[in-house]
Amino acid sequence: MIDQINYPLILTAALLATGSPGPSTLAIAGTAMAQGRIPALALVAGITTGSWLWSIAAALGLSALMLANAWVFEILRYLGAGYLLFLALKSARRALVPGKPTFRSVSAQSLGRAYGKGLAMHLTNPKAILFFGALYSVGVPPTASGAEVASVVLVVGLQSVVIFSFYALLFSNHRVVGIYVSLSRWFEATFALAFGFAGLKLLTARLG
Repeated sequence: MIDQINYPLILTAALLATGSPGPSTLAIAGTAMAQGRIPALALVAGITTGSWLWSIAAALGLSALMLANAWVFEILRYLGAGYLLFLALKSARRALVPGKPTFRSVSAQSLGRAYGKGLAMHLTNPKAILFFGALYSVGVPPTASGAEVASVVLVVGLQSVVIFSFYALLFSNHRVVGIYVSLSRWFEATFALAFGFAGLKLLTARLG
C-alpha cells in the first residue's frame, strides 16, 4: 500500500541533503552571482538531472550492484575529487586576478556548459548513489510496487528542483549580485577553499 512508504522520512532526509551547504549549492551561488539567473538555472538543470539519474538507479537496485563492484565507486571518487579540485583551481585563479569581474552575455553555448558542469558534478559524486540507496532501503518497503517507487523518485526529484532553483533565484538577486561585484575576489577565494576542501575530503574518503 502507498501509505507504507515513509514519505516524511524520505523528504526530510532529502531536504537536509539537498539544502545543506555543499559543492552543488556553492556552484549554484557562484554561478548566479557571477553570471546571472539563467546560467544558474541551467546549472540547476544539470545537477537535478544527475540527481534524477542516481535516484532512478537506486530505485532499480543498481546501487546494490555497484556496491558489489567497489572499483566503480573508486573511479567515481577520483573523477569527482579531480573535478572539484579543478573548480577550486578556477576559482583561485579568478580570486588572484585584480579588478572587477566581467560579465559575459548569455549564449546557448554558455548555458550548455553550465548544464554540463552541474551534470558532471553530480554524476561523479559516489556519495549520491550511496545516499539514494540508503534512502530507498529505509523509507521504501520491499513490497512497494513499481508505481509506488516511481512516486518516491518523482517527489524527491521535484523537491530537489524546487530547492536548487530557490538558491539560483536567491543568489541572482540584484542586491546579492551587487555585494558579489564589490567583494568578488573574496567570494572566489572562499569558493576555491570550499571546492578544494570538498575535493580532498572526497579523495581521502572511505566509501566501503
